[in-house]
Amino acid sequence: MPWSRERKHETRTRILDAAARCFTRKGYDAVSIDEVMAAAGLTRGAFYAHFDSKSTLYANAIRHAARRGAIALDHLESREARIEAYLSQSLAKDEATCPLACLVSDVAQRDEQVRTTYTALLEGFLTRFVDTSDMDTDTRKRALGQTIAMIGSLAMARTVNDPRLAEELLEVGRALAKANALPVSRSGVVGQEA
Repeated sequence: MPWSRERKHETRTRILDAAARCFTRKGYDAVSIDEVMAAAGLTRGAFYAHFDSKSTLYANAIRHAARRGAIALDHLESREARIEAYLSQSLAKDEATCPLACLVSDVAQRDEQVRTTYTALLEGFLTRFVDTSDMDTDTRKRALGQTIAMIGSLAMARTVNDPRLAEELLEVGRALAKANALPVSRSGVVGQEA
């Protein structure tokens, strides 16, 4: 008997959750399909019902992780709350956090499908903090500065093994992100004043 759409969706979500955890913790090369499927509580055979390659899984997993993070940010109305929430993510290596920060150098080694996904997610990250529909060059530069401060400081803080230095990196990242932050629009979207 074939699986229902709902069961297929649930299984795919389990695989993506497991893959996001595995990849953000170890990167692409150190994770096998068998490891992802075991983490999802499934067999390798189930993998091919949902994905045609490890690279496709990787691209989908980072998109999945980014969407989960975006949902959490979208519930926060102020730019300060979004910055603080983003930079308060766990630094524990075994916890999945933003793939934009966790996988920045790993993605640079991947194929165009993965890099295209990462690029789209980075552009999407910008829209969490600024209304890009009417963005001039200076506004975009400020938005990029804020993004670099947030993603860069989180990436570096997760990389170092000195907790004090990690906290200093996050503190400076917060300050830089807030210095580049844009006003909140009346619509509640962080961006230019309406």
